[in-house]
Amino acid sequence: MSHANVYRYFPSKLALFDAVTEQWLKALESQLRVIKEGPDPAYDKLERALSAIQKTYRAKLEADPALFDLLCDAIAKNRVVARKHRNKMQGEIQAIVEEGINSGSFRLADRRRAMALVFDLAHRFIQPISIALDRFIPTPDLDFRASRAFAAIQRSLVYGDPDFDL
Repeated sequence: MSHANVYRYFPSKLALFDAVTEQWLKALESQLRVIKEGPDPAYDKLERALSAIQKTYRAKLEADPALFDLLCDAIAKNRVVARKHRNKMQGEIQAIVEEGINSGSFRLADRRRAMALVFDLAHRFIQPISIALDRFIPTPDLDFRASRAFAAIQRSLVYGDPDFDL
């Protein structure tokens, strides 16, 4: 394909990169939507959603580091593709947390605190730039550490902790 033909569809190289990034992220966003809408209890959905994010990002980093780096660059520069993706991800996680609160599955009933807990404790494992920084840690080691962090999040939401103050 010629440069002229590419620029007929994309106004710049950056716009092309963002379109490619957005395309591979759609599968993850769709997977999270399916998890959110499933019949499982909220605590299972939350663990599956966080794990899906972590594993999808890590797999992309290993299989196609250049494409993963496009996402990291979009995040670092706060481009629209990164903001849209972050909002979708946060929206799906928030819906799961709210379901857990509304159903009584989660004792930590303050939505703001619950969301802060999830994203603060999961950050290292679901934030692409953090994942890129951990690229040399073996995947099984990181998967184990992520599963322990996600289990701690679940326990904190399910059992609550009156001494835990954010």
